[in-house]
Amino acid sequence: MDMGLGDKVVVITGASKGIGLAMAEAFAAEGARVIAGSRTKGEGLAGLSRDYPVVPVALDLSAPEGPAELVGRAVEEFGGVDVLVNNVGAITPRGGFLSVGDEDWRWAIEMNLMTAVRASRAALPVMLEGGGGAIVNVSTVLARQPAPPMVDYSAAKAALSNLTKTLAEEFGPRGVRVTAVSPGPVRTPLWTDEGAMADAMAAMAGISKEEAIEKGIPQSMNVTPGAWGRPLRSRRSSSSSPPGTPPTWRVPSTWSTAA
Repeated sequence: MDMGLGDKVVVITGASKGIGLAMAEAFAAEGARVIAGSRTKGEGLAGLSRDYPVVPVALDLSAPEGPAELVGRAVEEFGGVDVLVNNVGAITPRGGFLSVGDEDWRWAIEMNLMTAVRASRAALPVMLEGGGGAIVNVSTVLARQPAPPMVDYSAAKAALSNLTKTLAEEFGPRGVRVTAVSPGPVRTPLWTDEGAMADAMAAMAGISKEEAIEKGIPQSMNVTPGAWGRPLRSRRSSSSSPPGTPPTWRVPSTWSTAA
């Protein structure tokens, strides 16, 4: 199916792995020209750049000038921006609200809100001059269903979701569609890397990391057992955990996300 993305210029932040890398591949496979920004280029982006018109750009997107630099690279390489995907984000396991200091809050807001603010501020004039475009903000289900170990991340993403509505109201009539997607947990390094959320949840619940990945995280976020999947790769089948009997393990109330 032709999605009408041929020769469109797409800027993606946080594109070196996980959901961002999968999106870069999907856009490129549909014929888009992709500017893929991340702290490091990584093997995944290097491989894509050999097969598709994907330009990996290594830069610090949390720095005030980083997002504008990435958008500028798109204008320099391809002459404009048609789509901006604000995907970059970061999460650090917390011990609850009282454990989160001012610097922690500043870091969470910089990574999960201000990168999108700055990238959108840089891209919007380019889109308006070019006759329109689209901005997609990657939020999270935690923006509406927060958990104490992710309190700063959840709050910053809630702000991102609200920003999306405001930008849609202001720029929709001028030809720029602004939307947000709010995925639940996806089995990416954000959750499974050493020292990431799975390790923190395992320690808090007194279980193994493997049990946290297979049972704890899905239950804590109301995900059906077996649906805790990985990002879809373009034109390939998704990979997910095999379905099984619903577990009897219960999420400790200290980090339950039940509404």
